Amino acid sequence: MAAVGGRQPRPGAAVTALLAAWLVLGPGLSSAAADSERGSPGQQQSRVRVLSAANWSLVLQGQWMVQFYAPWCPACQQIEAAWENFAKQSEHLDTTVGKVDVTQEPGLSGRFFVTTLPSIYHAKDGVFRRYRGSRTAEDLQGYILERKWEAVEPIAGWKSPSSITMHGMAGLFHLSGWIRQIHSYFTGTLGIPVWGSYAIFILATLLIGLILGLILVLISDCLCPPKAKNRAETSEMIEKENVELTALEEVEEAEEFATNELEEAVEEKDISDDEDGAKSSEEANSSEDGSEEDSAVDEGSGAGETEDIGEQLPIDSETQSLVRQRKSQVADSGL
Repeated sequence: MAAVGGRQPRPGAAVTALLAAWLVLGPGLSSAAADSERGSPGQQQSRVRVLSAANWSLVLQGQWMVQFYAPWCPACQQIEAAWENFAKQSEHLDTTVGKVDVTQEPGLSGRFFVTTLPSIYHAKDGVFRRYRGSRTAEDLQGYILERKWEAVEPIAGWKSPSSITMHGMAGLFHLSGWIRQIHSYFTGTLGIPVWGSYAIFILATLLIGLILGLILVLISDCLCPPKAKNRAETSEMIEKENVELTALEEVEEAEEFATNELEEAVEEKDISDDEDGAKSSEEANSSEDGSEEDSAVDEGSGAGETEDIGEQLPIDSETQSLVRQRKSQVADSGL
């Protein structure tokens, strides 16, 4: 190989150059690599623990102060420095400081039912309390050091983030975040108008409702198959009741018929008794009439005799008196 400038290189020159470069640049390169691994002094690692749906259960153990924030929230930006300073003292306070980005964790914000930003919660062994004091680092430290959280009423059990109720609320918030992402995809990436995105969601809601209704009907039919048997039993019971009612009606009709027959028999007997009484009274009246006719005949015959006697005998005062006496006797005997 020809050397530059017509000189032949020495074998140990390359090795000497490499050693010199390592001695000069090696410590600088290693220190730069170490600084890049540790981070620059202006970008020190934050003491705030980032919480998500995957690791939020860590809050159920020990003492925590958790802030819910959003990057676009001005109030959250104002207390960011105070929250970092408070986190630096967390080791001395025996407290872990965390934060939750509600834009990235909608389900976790729903679990805590966050409605205002920023929202700060204190947790002690799974018991949660809402912090409503000043948001300076000193006040936050005093809240822990002076145990002011003991004077705050804990969140009710059914509203606790670990309860089943809030688990369902977390699902709803997660669903709302998912729908928001789909809406952004429709309007941003695909360029669909806002009203078109709303129309798609309305049609999807109706379709899902119909499908869920059909599924519920099928499940109810599968879980409750004895409806036909119940209907058959009900129809049989109704038939039995109808038969019993018919029998009762027949019995009532028979009783009513027997009662009518008895009443008719009683009436006929009364009528026959009345007829017998009338006949006996007529016979008695006829016998009385016969006796009266006989007496009248006797009176008539006596009167005729007296008239004949009066015609045959000469009428004198004594005879007339005798006739009168006779008439009075006949009349008395007739009475």
